[in-house]
Amino acid sequence: MGFSVSGSAALIFVAAFIGFGMFYSAAANSTELVNDAREDRSDRQLERTNTEIDVTDVTYNAIAQYVNLTVENTGATELTVSDVDVLVDNSYQTGYRTAVEGDTATDLWLPGETLTINVTVGGTPSRVKLVTGPGVAATEVV
Repeated sequence: MGFSVSGSAALIFVAAFIGFGMFYSAAANSTELVNDAREDRSDRQLERTNTEIDVTDVTYNAIAQYVNLTVENTGATELTVSDVDVLVDNSYQTGYRTAVEGDTATDLWLPGETLTINVTVGGTPSRVKLVTGPGVAATEVV
């Protein structure tokens, strides 16, 4: 055997080694990303399972045209007030006033605390839906 056969074999071995190294890096990174995504999904599902809300009172003031909601966080998850969405008769509401246990400045809604929401509406509503950040919702007839 001459040098050309040994050199060719060494060149092919080095190229295969480099190719396998690039393939392994890409495969390992992809597997890690998939595992991270599965872990995030599991964490979100656990948060959704531990989240529960109860609409305790809904009142409509026809003179001032506003709906007042009182909602209790009966789950084990702390919620964010800014992540709460309110729908009145399937119409998304913005600019409503909130208070957690009377505090209008807080954005944290802990388990066992009561959130009060005051929404100005244009007519007599028939139902109100409240959706939390994790996606748990409660609907109540006005």
